Amino acid sequence: MSTVISLPVRRSSSKTTYFTRPELDQLLSLYSKHVATGEWRDYAIDHSPGLATFSIFRHAHDAPLFSVAKMPSGSQRNGPYAVFKGKEKLKQGRSLSDVLRVFEKQLRVIR
Repeated sequence: MSTVISLPVRRSSSKTTYFTRPELDQLLSLYSKHVATGEWRDYAIDHSPGLATFSIFRHAHDAPLFSVAKMPSGSQRNGPYAVFKGKEKLKQGRSLSDVLRVFEKQLRVIR
């Protein structure tokens, strides 16, 4: 016979930050374009109290090439979204589409 045991619920004092469905659509759309060109090969999504991170990898066993972070609203003066290359912050802004412009390729003249 089975016995049901009630376990205490662990509640975190701070709320976990998540990407919304439209944000994930933007991130995965960008990711798929770079996968098609062979630049990126893997990604990881992490959600924790106060931070959601979309990390982009060339190889699964390497450190991430880039990380797109979402911090809680109001916690960052320059906006809740940021793009990092390693520890270097490439761009921070108030909308995800603004910070993702970092990945747009610049046109150049070829002679």
